[in-house]
Amino acid sequence: MIRLAAAALVLLAGASQDSAPPPPPLELAQVTIRQQVIVRVPRGGHRRVEATASPMQWREAAGPRCIQARQIAGAMPAAASVDFLLHDRRRIRANFGKRCAGLDYYSGMYLTANPDGQICADRDVIRSRMGGQCGIAEFRSLQPVRP
Repeated sequence: MIRLAAAALVLLAGASQDSAPPPPPLELAQVTIRQQVIVRVPRGGHRRVEATASPMQWREAAGPRCIQARQIAGAMPAAASVDFLLHDRRRIRANFGKRCAGLDYYSGMYLTANPDGQICADRDVIRSRMGGQCGIAEFRSLQPVRP
């Protein structure tokens, strides 16, 4: 095997440069790299509630079309919606229009941030930790109902 390789090298070295084929033309290519940022949203609102305390009631009102991803401080997922707690103390509900499998079982979820830095209805999805995804149908503002 070694003798065969040595013989091939001797033959290649002895060949004239005139018999060598011309080098192929230079080809250029462009590569585009895209970066994907995934925001893991922690569950919020893990406060201890007394057994005699009644649960807080919320009234839904018209909400924004989009919210800034950096404004999200926490979230409280349910079967068909997620309540986002924002840094400015607002509460915005993202409705899916249908049940989102696994979202209310596992703690946390994933949002894929877009280049504009916003999470928008009828555009973006929320991914459960189980692997499913749910499209956001609409955002609704939540206002506390005073007793």
